Amino acid sequence: MKKTVAGTVAGLSVLLLGGCAAATDESTIDYWLWDANQLPAYRQCAEDFNAANPDLSVRVTQLGWDDYWSKLTNGMVAENAPDVFTNHLSKYPDYLRFEQLVPLDDTNVDFSRYADGLADLWVGQDDRRYGVPKDWDTIALFYNREMLADAGISEEEMAELTWNPKDGGTLEEVIARLTIDSAGIRGDEEGFDKNDVEVYGLGLTSSGSGMGQAEWSWLTGTTGWTHTDENPWGDHYNYDDERFQSAIGWWAGLIEKGYMPRLATTVGASMPDNFGAGRTAINAHGSWMIGQYAGYDGIDLGIAPTPIGPEGRRASMFNGLADSIWVGTDDLEGSKRWVEYLGSRACQDVVGDQGVVFPAILSSAERAVAAYEERGIDVSPFTDQVADQTTFLFPITANAAQVDSIMHPAMDSVLTGDADPSSLTGANDRVNALFARTEEDASDR
Repeated sequence: MKKTVAGTVAGLSVLLLGGCAAATDESTIDYWLWDANQLPAYRQCAEDFNAANPDLSVRVTQLGWDDYWSKLTNGMVAENAPDVFTNHLSKYPDYLRFEQLVPLDDTNVDFSRYADGLADLWVGQDDRRYGVPKDWDTIALFYNREMLADAGISEEEMAELTWNPKDGGTLEEVIARLTIDSAGIRGDEEGFDKNDVEVYGLGLTSSGSGMGQAEWSWLTGTTGWTHTDENPWGDHYNYDDERFQSAIGWWAGLIEKGYMPRLATTVGASMPDNFGAGRTAINAHGSWMIGQYAGYDGIDLGIAPTPIGPEGRRASMFNGLADSIWVGTDDLEGSKRWVEYLGSRACQDVVGDQGVVFPAILSSAERAVAAYEERGIDVSPFTDQVADQTTFLFPITANAAQVDSIMHPAMDSVLTGDADPSSLTGANDRVNALFARTEEDASDR
């Protein structure tokens, strides 16, 4: 534990586990995560770990997503970041760039036991590993069964939706049918008022910036388009591809038709809560959100797979979190022992039994499936993506933060109607220029 981190931190959920009142700073490992739903599972893992390692205690701190990354980055600058933290693929390339992560190749971790591809995502351009996989996620469609029945749409239809960027396929037909204005007229009926919508057929959380994991990648991924020329560590993005731009054009067009909320209405709002309030009928979202969607009172929840696209297959981004060690840890040996335990079956079985996420170890993920089944939730639309090999890996590149700073406003402009999807070609040029400058900087050194 860093000497500057102690006591109660205002606004954070902090739990000191194990040890005793006389425990010293040197015997304490600070561990951070952002998902409050997973806190109980990792509290249990920490207690179990301490029982087997009485010379160490673990302090678990949970913060909200935005606070998490700002405080983590600031902590690295101030040299008081946590010893171990939950890492995300969209963030770790920049931490590697600034040499903030400890290589984990010499840990006692069998990286072959995780779901295919997860461990490889955490291998840097130097061929060293910087994260121990903890879980994985895919995308599916959450829907309101009662709204579906009222619209005369069967669950069998939902399970076999098709999509294409020209007319939207049966996906657009269903979205239109589920959209209702304040007069009770549906989106596919004459007289529908797109400017006075009571229930939207499809929810919206944001423009998705340049990744679009839950927003649009499940559409673009069915066209044969890929974010980058290779993955991981590609150095050329493809936002200028006609397949991408036509898919985004169709998606943005749902707003103009009144079938999806306007982007401005998403600021400060919660897409899941809108679903829970009956304001949207379908939400595309990740498996990490199953618990929240299943917890809304009065909602009979259904889950459907993503639609079959123009190439005859479904698609879902395959993402996975990992635990990393900060390079400034004061107890490297203790931090490695904790990371090894986090990646072990012992801990991941505890996580799986909670039924919140799918652990990285497949046998532990099966326990999560069983936990969901006990609650009456069929999660096969998420797990089938992996079994059927219809997933593609989260794109990992250098310059991740800069790519986001370019693509976020560019995508926002398309969704607000201020720019045509063709404008993304210019954004793509600016993105790829980042990699040319990176190569120039490397050659200068």
